Amino acid sequence: MGKEESPQITRRVTRLSSSTAVTNNEVEPEKITKPYKPTLNDFVSGGEQLSFNDLLSSFPARGNQIRELLRLLGPVNSPMLPLFVYGDPSTGKTSTILQIFRYLNRPFVYASCRTCYSLQILFESVLNQLLLHKKNAANGYSSAKRCVKPSDFVNFLREDLTSVIEKLRSLKKLGSNKPAGKPNGNMLYLIFDNLELIREWDKSSSALPFMFNLYDVLKMHEVGLIFISNTSPDTYYSNMGYTEHVPVYFPEYTEDDLRQILMKNQANRKLYSSFLDVVLRPFCRSTRRVDELSTAFSPLFRKYCEPLSDLASVPNEEMKRRLFSHFRPHIAPSLNEIFWVPSKSSTEAEINKDTRQKGSTRKPEVGDHFAQIDFHMSTSAKYLLISAFLASRNPATLDASLFDSTGGSDSRKRKRKASEKSMEQKEVAEQELLMKGPGTFPLERLLAIFQCITSAADSLDEEEHENDVLRVGGDCGLMSDVLLQLSSLCNANFIIKGGSCPLEGSTRYRSTVSEDLALKVARNLKFPLPNYLYRR
Repeated sequence: MGKEESPQITRRVTRLSSSTAVTNNEVEPEKITKPYKPTLNDFVSGGEQLSFNDLLSSFPARGNQIRELLRLLGPVNSPMLPLFVYGDPSTGKTSTILQIFRYLNRPFVYASCRTCYSLQILFESVLNQLLLHKKNAANGYSSAKRCVKPSDFVNFLREDLTSVIEKLRSLKKLGSNKPAGKPNGNMLYLIFDNLELIREWDKSSSALPFMFNLYDVLKMHEVGLIFISNTSPDTYYSNMGYTEHVPVYFPEYTEDDLRQILMKNQANRKLYSSFLDVVLRPFCRSTRRVDELSTAFSPLFRKYCEPLSDLASVPNEEMKRRLFSHFRPHIAPSLNEIFWVPSKSSTEAEINKDTRQKGSTRKPEVGDHFAQIDFHMSTSAKYLLISAFLASRNPATLDASLFDSTGGSDSRKRKRKASEKSMEQKEVAEQELLMKGPGTFPLERLLAIFQCITSAADSLDEEEHENDVLRVGGDCGLMSDVLLQLSSLCNANFIIKGGSCPLEGSTRYRSTVSEDLALKVARNLKFPLPNYLYRR
């Protein structure tokens, strides 16, 4: 009978298992795919509680900024003025602020102007987070509220903020303990990242003043505002007054700071340290961005370790020399890729190499050492860098006398008589411009100076620079190349973009290079920069 029951059981079990499997598969996914119900805990960062020492160790060379931000944020539920955190890209601004809020366990709403690429998307993203609304297939991936106008956003924002703050207060009354993952305090912070991208949006002339004036419009002391930007506050123009934001500057990383950051979480620290001894200094001359360096060093470190059979071995001096001789040919090509500026072709490099070898018997001149620059840059980019330096340092009123059709070489023959009063007024105005420091300039003035100095260099040394000097006139391809070089110099922070002037309506630029660097680049090109530089 047992033999008879066994096939029945197996047959029944098989049929029942198929049916129960369906029911189980229907029940279990309901538990897994059950819609998550957001709570007030979603306003704080998840994870384990972070200590102050862990916070400092996570960000080398950012201890001063962390302490300053903690001081400005103040104790729990203390009102604060809007903060304007700025610095170069990849200097740890966003990650530092988010980790500070994780350490403080305070509720916040984060919105990036990079992912929220329009004013409506930015408004709706903030409102969705305040309402604990998640876009999914059930709601058709729609927002909780449709918001297009800034006036509607202010009304919705004030209403939703009041509701959230009341819930935080009631949560505080229910329990006095502060477990990890629970909001600490009833003050809510709004963090807006990548603020400089708003200038590229439609209606940016009204959007930026609205964002800066949001603190005065809301008039809610339980709300803190933090703006994060890659550009300084003086690059934003506004026609309306607003409460001045407290600036917090994140400076560029030094070589030692980058070494500490890149050495973190390395399995073989001594091996990676020997690798950084080779690549860090030359790469820092091109960029100090952590994201670019980490991306470039990842394949280079694998190339550096190719001769090793055991990656856990500790390198000695002999091994370091062997690794360096194997790795050395790969440094220069990678440097050209990092800086994003096309360098000379391999054939031109070989020709220059042969020329240097043939002329190696000559005695080196004194200025040769000072003419060497420490980074790779194309000839057109060097002339553009000098043009931007002259446009920032020279008063615009002197362009006509310094630059002419012959590049300023005949300026001595074109002296004009002027009254003493007009000369004194001109001198005073020029000295006032110099006292203000490097000024801004439009794109048209930069291109005009670029064309003048390239033509002047061509006429001064036509035989030597016959194939190197770039001419602008009448060639759309070369003009597009100049604009591409300008974009690269802006990305490298040699030139920074200012805001659009309300009177002119065009973007203005400012040169950030020092006079020593400009003279060094000019010596490399054998360009007489002092002849075109205004001195008091």
